[in-house]
Amino acid sequence: MVEGTTVTVRILDKEYQVSCQPDEVQALKKSATYVDERMREFKENSSVLGLDRLAVMVALNIANDFISETQKVESVQSTQDENLKALSGKLEQALVRFKKTAN
Repeated sequence: MVEGTTVTVRILDKEYQVSCQPDEVQALKKSATYVDERMREFKENSSVLGLDRLAVMVALNIANDFISETQKVESVQSTQDENLKALSGKLEQALVRFKKTAN
């Protein structure tokens, strides 16, 4: 079993100790930087006073962004699946025509 690594991240000038797998350290640091940036941005541009409320508002915004991007990816995948099925059908038809002319 792989041992966890403790990483110190800084969000709004407060340090947090977070444990993760060694291969997840860079992603964790990048995530913490992203959260810190979003917290600072939201704090600057809103009248939210409490840290708890600020954290909830930022979490909701990040979740909304994630859901929106997930829906876009699903839409692209669906379109690609349809295009692939259409292309596969055309290839099958071409193969049938080729076999008929080869005989």
